[in-house]
Amino acid sequence: MSVELVITADADRDITEAFSWYEDQRAGLGEEFLTCLDASLQGLKRMPEMHAVAYRTFRRALVRRFPYAVFYEFEDERVVVYSVFHTAQDPGKWRRRLQ
Repeated sequence: MSVELVITADADRDITEAFSWYEDQRAGLGEEFLTCLDASLQGLKRMPEMHAVAYRTFRRALVRRFPYAVFYEFEDERVVVYSVFHTAQDPGKWRRRLQ
């Protein structure tokens, strides 16, 4: 099964910030982050119901090698990504976004 993938503006901002932070740490590390994130997103497109519901109707997928979680909803053949959060952040921050 392959579904449409939609990344919200907030999630896109999260991704850009994470990429920049990793690139500042070491050249090329941001690209590695994007590669691992892309693998997670492609997995969501293939098997969107694979991950358990973490909060209300939102599911959570973890990014391999990096401490990030992707929060998304699957409905009507669409995966909508609402946030890509560092797992050490205050959980209230991502919960507020998913209201």
